[in-house]
Amino acid sequence: MDGDSERIWHDYHARLLGFIAARVSDTTEAEDLLQEVFLRIHRHIDSLESAEHLQGWIYRITRNVIIDHHRKQRPTVDLPDDLEAPETEVDDVHHELEGCLAPMIAALPDPYRHALQMTELEGLTQREFADREGLSISGAKSRVQRGRAMVKAMMLDCCHLEFDHQGRILDYTSNHDGCGPRCDRCS
Repeated sequence: MDGDSERIWHDYHARLLGFIAARVSDTTEAEDLLQEVFLRIHRHIDSLESAEHLQGWIYRITRNVIIDHHRKQRPTVDLPDDLEAPETEVDDVHHELEGCLAPMIAALPDPYRHALQMTELEGLTQREFADREGLSISGAKSRVQRGRAMVKAMMLDCCHLEFDHQGRILDYTSNHDGCGPRCDRCS
């Protein structure tokens, strides 16, 4: 549609200003928002397919400008620079359980123990582990996954674990009967 921005300004200026002023608290803000409305109209007038829809299109733009304005006005509070993250009990639980992993990994059959020691404890990637050991990447991944599954089974035999909705460990209690290789923390 070939739009005449000046005609639209003349026809809709007063009505749109009243519409906006009824929805914002300050007349200066209302006038600024009206300017934003007309900028959007001018930029996008070519996207209007029919002059019959002009008024609805203009009011949709106006409502969107008002909504954007209110979203920007949401109050925010700056956090102090010296604010430290609180220490959580979950971090303590993870730290305690880390001490249980080494004895459990040490109790694994050799190929799985070696795979977990290299990847989990020494920090090699599975690809680096595969290259170092002369394995295919899928073979290395298989050893790591099987080793993890064995450690998980030992951990579940040794402790009752409580998880959050994302699968992270929140807490644990020791199962003293039937424990496999236990560390001092779990016994």
